[in-house]
Amino acid sequence: MDRFKALLVSKTDSGQTVEWREMSAADLMPGDVTVRISHSTMNYKDGLAITGKGPVVRRWPMIPGIDLAGTVAASGSADFRAGDAVLVNGWGLGETHYGGYAQMARVKAQWLVPVPSGMSPPEAMAIGTAGYTAMLAVLALEAHAVTPDEGPVLVTGAVGGVGSVAIALLSKLGYRVTASTGRRDEEAYLKGLGAAQVIDRAELAGKPRPLAREQWAGAIDSVGSTTLANVLAGTRYGGCVAACGLAQGMDLPGSVAPFILRGVTLVGIDSVMAPRPKRLDAWSRLARDLDKAKLAAMTTTRPLADVVALAPEILAGKVRGRTVLEVG
Repeated sequence: MDRFKALLVSKTDSGQTVEWREMSAADLMPGDVTVRISHSTMNYKDGLAITGKGPVVRRWPMIPGIDLAGTVAASGSADFRAGDAVLVNGWGLGETHYGGYAQMARVKAQWLVPVPSGMSPPEAMAIGTAGYTAMLAVLALEAHAVTPDEGPVLVTGAVGGVGSVAIALLSKLGYRVTASTGRRDEEAYLKGLGAAQVIDRAELAGKPRPLAREQWAGAIDSVGSTTLANVLAGTRYGGCVAACGLAQGMDLPGSVAPFILRGVTLVGIDSVMAPRPKRLDAWSRLARDLDKAKLAAMTTTRPLADVVALAPEILAGKVRGRTVLEVG
């Protein structure tokens, strides 16, 4: 495939433009492996990149899409051969390196992860960066001794991609999960994924106190700002909170009290530049610990052509779970 279609965002004096364009293999960026993309996905970060609502793109023009999956078309690396099923999350895709909203990509071999045995490329993209981030957060809780018998685990932004996968993972691992959401009409969906309790996000929206009633042994937060400050205030002695998102904001209007009076740990989760061993571990655990029926229940499949229309929807919190994009 010498010529292919791609979504290109460009910066002009009057703002940002988004258009589908035909490109050639010669237009691809440097790398030692060329991938024929079969699937991608929609993440909050992709919505920011397409709409220009956040400073995600740092090289212009850019093909957005922080995730991709497909098969190797050509390889200059001994680690990969033509026909291998592979995926990429992060590493600057859609930010500084052409991303997954195209039929082809050329990337560095060290960015690639083999699609785990028993998992298909569409399933890998149903997980995507959101699910992979959720797994990194679960691994962080485990590393800080937050076990199921320590108490419940809170998941904020529960209807989103990170939250949905986190609930499914935690419930299968035996945790009692409390899900926080502003979409109370989705309670049946969240309980179907394994949430034992659903609370309104308004309970975490007030002005944070230095300390609140101890409720959770751990938490996975994709919201940030006031919500994260309230989560920390309500975490039990010796608990751990994994922070991986900023849907509400980048600020943290809280107190040091949870850290110095209760020994709470706040762990930052970075999915973009996580080292390869950690990635391989996360994807191995996802293949083992994520219920495929629950993954299917949280997943919607759309053609890649719909991605521009989906971008403002995910920013407005109207996208439930995960969205797989068929490149075609």
